[in-house]
Amino acid sequence: MTRLPTRRRLLVGSLVAGLAVVGAALYGTLSDPGNSAAPECRAATPVALRLAPLAQGEVAAVKVERHPRPLPALSFNDPEGRPITLATFKGKTVLLNLWATWCVPCRQEMPALDKLQGELGGPDFSVVAVNIDTRNLDKPRRWLVDAGVTRLAYYADPQAKVFQDLRQVGKVVGMPTTFLLDPQGCELASLSGPTEWASEDALRLVRAALGR
Repeated sequence: MTRLPTRRRLLVGSLVAGLAVVGAALYGTLSDPGNSAAPECRAATPVALRLAPLAQGEVAAVKVERHPRPLPALSFNDPEGRPITLATFKGKTVLLNLWATWCVPCRQEMPALDKLQGELGGPDFSVVAVNIDTRNLDKPRRWLVDAGVTRLAYYADPQAKVFQDLRQVGKVVGMPTTFLLDPQGCELASLSGPTEWASEDALRLVRAALGR
């Protein structure tokens, strides 16, 4: 059998090894479940594609998910102080917002969230703003009244566990943080930081999520 010269054998061996590494990386990318929507979120993928070109203007910083997946099973209190979960809102498109009175940008965007609820809120859509103050627990309600925020239901998590649960999966780094969820609870888009949620850009984005 004819043997290749030593230098050529080394070169061929290096090329084969390199192709193997590239192939393994490509296979990992294609097979990684993180690169595809969760089975329960497949219907959310075309909705997210519809939203992508609308992330502009006032909502240009919104990150639209290419491969929607559910958020963790978040728990917090309803306006009567009873424990509920995010699954309570299944069947509705939801704009989930985390806020606190100690967060200046949070306070600044609350009136716009209130207007968004007034404009689009109904059987198929809700703004769910969850307060995560852990001290002076009467303060958030008083602040909402003083700020004239009247259309948002008061949801709260005095332990701020929703923030910790989302941080553990890399979904939050600061406040405020907002998620746009489809009726199955799949994440369509998110925003780290405040924006003008009552703007035409934001209304257009949410209406697209609602199929309007």
